Amino acid sequence: MYFVDTIDVAGLGNRGYLAGGAHGAVAVDPPRDIDRVIAAAARRGVRLTHVVETHVHNDYVSGGLELARVTGAAYVVPAGARVAYERVPVADGDRLEIGGGLALRALATPGHTPHHTSYVLEDAGRSVAVFTGGSLLIGTVGRPDLVEPRLTGELARAQYDSAHRLAAELPDETAVLPTHGFGSFCSAGDAAGDVTESTIGRERTANEALVKDADTFVADLLAGLDDIPAYYAHMGPANAEGPSPVDLTPPRLADADEIAARLAAGEWVVDLRSRVAFAEGHVAGAFNFEAEGQLATYLAWLLPWGRPVTLLAASAAQLAAAQRELARVGVDRPAAAATGSPEAWIRPGERPRAFPRGTFAALARQDREGIVVLDVRRDSERRAGHIRGSLHIPLHRLRERLAEIPDGTVWVHCAGGMRAAVAASVLDAAGRDVVAVDDGFGAARESGLPMARLTPAEAQELVTAEAVLLDVREDAEWETGHAPGALHAPLSALTAGAPLPDAARNRPIVTICRSGKRSREAVALLTARGEDAVDVVGGLRAWVAEGLPVIEDHHLAATSDLPGASGPGPASAVPGDTSPSQACPGRRGPRT
Repeated sequence: MYFVDTIDVAGLGNRGYLAGGAHGAVAVDPPRDIDRVIAAAARRGVRLTHVVETHVHNDYVSGGLELARVTGAAYVVPAGARVAYERVPVADGDRLEIGGGLALRALATPGHTPHHTSYVLEDAGRSVAVFTGGSLLIGTVGRPDLVEPRLTGELARAQYDSAHRLAAELPDETAVLPTHGFGSFCSAGDAAGDVTESTIGRERTANEALVKDADTFVADLLAGLDDIPAYYAHMGPANAEGPSPVDLTPPRLADADEIAARLAAGEWVVDLRSRVAFAEGHVAGAFNFEAEGQLATYLAWLLPWGRPVTLLAASAAQLAAAQRELARVGVDRPAAAATGSPEAWIRPGERPRAFPRGTFAALARQDREGIVVLDVRRDSERRAGHIRGSLHIPLHRLRERLAEIPDGTVWVHCAGGMRAAVAASVLDAAGRDVVAVDDGFGAARESGLPMARLTPAEAQELVTAEAVLLDVREDAEWETGHAPGALHAPLSALTAGAPLPDAARNRPIVTICRSGKRSREAVALLTARGEDAVDVVGGLRAWVAEGLPVIEDHHLAATSDLPGASGPGPASAVPGDTSPSQACPGRRGPRT
């Protein structure tokens, strides 16, 4: 019999594993705080025979080297990885005997990195699980752009091939056990809903790498890549050099005078308490990164690398947990710390600062005069929909772009409230009047706030009432199918400076394209021209998917002097088997 225990690292969206049987065990991709792995092995009463890495990690400091040193286990690293320490190099097809009929078989699965290796756990020769690291994840794959920009396209295709190799060589019932993909920024896409366990058989039918052709997969993968956390640049080199042992002894405690001095020196003071408690009262100049959630990812992303940081916590337990979390990404040894409440962290005669929290419903009731709505979500989130007229500065760029925020009270929001709280603390520290929107973004639309991107149904309703639907695809695409009543103005012509069709002038405009990418570009262009424009989320694909009508017309009459601009012609019935791909021909565009 075999076992597999998960070493969950939720704050980073990762998992390590301890797997084995009565005669030994192997640790896969262990976190830096190796005491958790050692405790898991002790609970099982097993000896650790091997510590294996699927790749040289870019998102956290590995505990593998230290774990192997402490336990005497063999440290196994892919042979192609360039590292500065002694290890057991493993190549495609190599087997590692664990004992009692258990073994690991190495499978070369490049893509996330050039040397990436997966490990098949075999029980008496039967494949029972595969540790896929950053290769085949649940519903998606690991991103291919963390090594070298010029290799990204090549690695994206390798990722496709590796996923297909795993699916071809392993039985359907083989458990898929990835390291990334539970909120990790190493994932190239979103995991499939709330699914946290999977098999090769399930991935065959659900994983984007296994249900798309190679060209479509690569195009979608590359188009969907988002910003890389800044601290990643330091993780790979640290892991290749050989991480130092982690030191989790409590940091030195600081009093109010020292906290004030550190702030005056430009150092970071980070308040780990809940965003509610921080908003109600905090040390002036401190930043709020809640201890729960993705503390390590966002603090390490925003903190200038190597800058001293002082941690303020509600309790010693909260401080210790945060220190452990930060050590996993190389933010070692806080300069100082304090526990308790703001009253103990400020000097006599001073008062804590505070700012209000709000909801999208409260924002909708505001007179927008003198208000700045700031969206701090990532680009990919913004593309899927945003509040009309809002300013967009992703959280990780906020400190360097503070000067771009107009005067007025800043209502700052994200997708759920955590990042908005971080941003609000940054703005508050800079002396701005701020309201932190502590609400789910779905409430923005429900509250009646004007959205810059509409669903097809909302678009149709607006067009029926007052707006014009402007199709910005090219001529050949338009002729294969378009929405009834739509006007045609190819993006290429608009970009070249051509005017709008006469019927679209002085009217609200809703743009639509195949998948949503070009319609967003058209909105940006038209808005810069002073037009009132929004676009349709998901484009004509989403329009058809919602059952809205599409007509075909091969005899189009021009309605303006715009090259390629056409007005609606006589409607014809859409064939019953019309699909989004038929209505919107061409290669699939990026996810919107």
